Amino acid sequence: MTERWVFGYGSLMWRPGFDFVDRAPAVIHGHHRRLCVYSFVHRGTPERPGLVLGLDRGGTCQGMAYRVAARDWQATLAYLRSREQVTAVYVEAVKTVRIAGRAIDALTYLVDRDHRQYAGRLAPNELERLVRQGQGVSGNCVDYVKSTVAHLRQAAIHDPHLEDLMERLA
Repeated sequence: MTERWVFGYGSLMWRPGFDFVDRAPAVIHGHHRRLCVYSFVHRGTPERPGLVLGLDRGGTCQGMAYRVAARDWQATLAYLRSREQVTAVYVEAVKTVRIAGRAIDALTYLVDRDHRQYAGRLAPNELERLVRQGQGVSGNCVDYVKSTVAHLRQAAIHDPHLEDLMERLA
């Protein structure tokens, strides 16, 4: 039986929303976590977008990998697609991640740089403005950033960009 894994780098770390049999800290190389996606649904609207995290190319990202039982895989996949692909801003991909030095393949969601919701690298004041204004069906952007940073801290993961934004939001 093949192991099925999901790699989370943002809200999937603290609110996976699917059944799993194991989870472990994991690292992906070649991608980094960044607030680089205009949120039109979960944390904003098209008229007043917020920002959510994307896994963008370059660098390294520490996150969480979840092992899903084979019997639950199809339901997990359907759930993730309905959650992550509301506006198709992410590319569903299987990437190699490392758990305690062991390489495994994990499903993850990479930002689509060609999508109209790709924000790229924004100036700190623009990040702050968008986060402060963002309010969508899943709540406001400020709470999203605070929850993400709190859970990253619990996992002993330091993200200097999000920590800087937290200081600006305080």
